[in-house]
Amino acid sequence: MSTDTVWDVALRQLDLAAESLKLSPGVHEVLRHPRRTLEVSVPTRMDDGSIRVFKGYRVHHNTSRGPSKGGIRYHPSVTLEEIKALAMWMTWKCALVNIPFGGAKGGVVVDPGALSAAELERMSRRYASEILPLIGPEKDIPAPDLGTNEQVMAWIMDTFSTREGFSVPGVVTGKPLSIGGSAGRSQATARGVMYITLATLKHLGRSVEEARVVVQGYGNVGANTVELLADQGCMIVAASDVHGGVYNPGGLSPHRMNRFKQEAGTIFGYEGGERVSNAELLELDCDVLIPAALEGQLTEENADRVAASVIVEAANGPTMPEADEIFTERGLTVVPDILANAGGVTVSYFEWVQDLQAYYWSEDEVNDRLRSIMEASYVSVLGLAEDAKVSMRTAATMLGVDRVAAAHRTRGLYP
Repeated sequence: MSTDTVWDVALRQLDLAAESLKLSPGVHEVLRHPRRTLEVSVPTRMDDGSIRVFKGYRVHHNTSRGPSKGGIRYHPSVTLEEIKALAMWMTWKCALVNIPFGGAKGGVVVDPGALSAAELERMSRRYASEILPLIGPEKDIPAPDLGTNEQVMAWIMDTFSTREGFSVPGVVTGKPLSIGGSAGRSQATARGVMYITLATLKHLGRSVEEARVVVQGYGNVGANTVELLADQGCMIVAASDVHGGVYNPGGLSPHRMNRFKQEAGTIFGYEGGERVSNAELLELDCDVLIPAALEGQLTEENADRVAASVIVEAANGPTMPEADEIFTERGLTVVPDILANAGGVTVSYFEWVQDLQAYYWSEDEVNDRLRSIMEASYVSVLGLAEDAKVSMRTAATMLGVDRVAAAHRTRGLYP
């Protein structure tokens, strides 16, 4: 069993891409290290008057191509190594879809569901105040991630703006529309996953209407992916959240599942199919498996039992390197996270541009621009994978690393 951390996995992916690119040792060494790492204490007054201190992080991996960009996650399992890995992947992701950002990531070690709304606001604003020296529309632009949402982004934007003395909508993305958010942002990651899934099925000569899809994770990304793919004609045969999942080989109704989730707070127990665990769900008979939960779900232990022929990574880092090797040997198509889930950061870029211009686009314009970028990026990755005879993951990382390395070499090393 592998003992690699998620940071070890990210470094291994970089090293493999650097070897394929014949990257110079100096540039390779620079890219292996985050540019800056901040650890903060987040003292928060609880509703009963007591004080709790949470641990928070913000990491900038690279800023050679522009200001850093990356989400903020609230979860009990957040670690510095995880945040560093996610920041590195954001660097390659932004370069892969050719938007002018570097990678960043932030997080707080907290269970947001255990806090009241008032406690969550106080904690979020205090965390924002601690990372204020690093963030700004020209420096680092946070966004929602696991455990955070547009309301948290609104609190961060207001905290930053209050310090500046005027509204600065461009300091975060994924905001509510009422304060400078972008149309289409809430579904952007899922819509990108949909475009990539459809492109993959088309490339493989598969019928969209006959594709049986399993989605692990029923948060914002997973639930919207289920709905969007069902609207395109795919059959959703299973889905799950943190509590467990539901499986029906004859197909599930996304709309009924959503209604059940709104009432029960989970889709586990939905009566449209049989109950399955998250571990069982990954091994169900299907054509497309979409892991949309946490990292490290597909491992050496379960890779041989994955029945899907296509894996589209909506989550960050769901596949461990040993599982990747097994999937390659088995001939499975794995579309990597930095390509498959890049829709979110792409529309975050659109939102940032709109905020800077104070000129906003329609949802159709946003979706059309997103589709164009996602499909072009897919073609680029697929072409390199076939030409270089490497996996799509290595090809995607190579494209991202090469663009960042080129920017680094062009700018030079100061002093």
